[in-house]
Amino acid sequence: MDRIDAMQAFVTVADLNGFAPAARRLKLSPSAVTRLIAALETHLGVRLLQRTTRSVTLTDAGRRYLERTRRILADLEEAELAAESERLQPAGRLVVSAPVGFGRLHVGPVMAAYLSRYAEVAAELRLEDRQVNLVEDGVDCAVRIGHLGDSSLVARQVGSMRRVVVGAPAYFKDHGEPRTPEALAKHQTIQFGAADDWRFAKDGKELRIAVSPRLVTNNADTAIQYAEAGGGVTRVMAYQAADGLRGDRLKRVLAKYEPPPVPIHIVFPSSRLLSAKVRAFIDLIATTCDWRFG
Repeated sequence: MDRIDAMQAFVTVADLNGFAPAARRLKLSPSAVTRLIAALETHLGVRLLQRTTRSVTLTDAGRRYLERTRRILADLEEAELAAESERLQPAGRLVVSAPVGFGRLHVGPVMAAYLSRYAEVAAELRLEDRQVNLVEDGVDCAVRIGHLGDSSLVARQVGSMRRVVVGAPAYFKDHGEPRTPEALAKHQTIQFGAADDWRFAKDGKELRIAVSPRLVTNNADTAIQYAEAGGGVTRVMAYQAADGLRGDRLKRVLAKYEPPPVPIHIVFPSSRLLSAKVRAFIDLIATTCDWRFG
């Protein structure tokens, strides 16, 4: 027995004073309505309706149950309408995860535009460089840079990213520019991240160059600041060096040896019945952001 169907049948019979008119409204056969009421009475262990050949009346227990059942069905209808409204119009709470640096520079401004556009949404932007578990951490969608592993998540590509090698113009004036990846052996390097080598593409193949960095840091801003100060050459993501390149504080080298760009995706648990708030956020990025870096 479907409890909700049985409760709806009971209320309809009570409202229309009969099984036949209730069956017509519910688009069921009278016997199907009779079975639903009988199953509900068996489940409750009380008789709700007195039946005669001419009329159907409520028992005392039926009158008390009818009042509570009406409230339950009204609450259910209200909940369904709210859920449907959220599916059709962005509303509720949106939780987005993004890498710290990229989120601060690029996802944050999108979130501000999104909130100004959709007044019924409250949002949380979590900036963290770890890869979150969307379901366990209660995240609606996440921005991820790089190739994705096998996953049950749905992904939509919204951009691409290159890694670039940069240094200060003054440094290159004093030390010369490396013309090939192998020439980095003669330069001071600044390592951002934990990799032991820098990867390039040469003659259609991957080339790995081991470096002996003067400075190692897990923070891109620190690596870039030291490079801008003339500390050497560093390899970072293109968006991280963008301000320095625009301001001529950095110069890009070895561009023809850069590996192919890696994708930028938005990932989310499922595309089936995707809520309006998530769909609107993804669409806003896809239609207003140029996330092709390098």
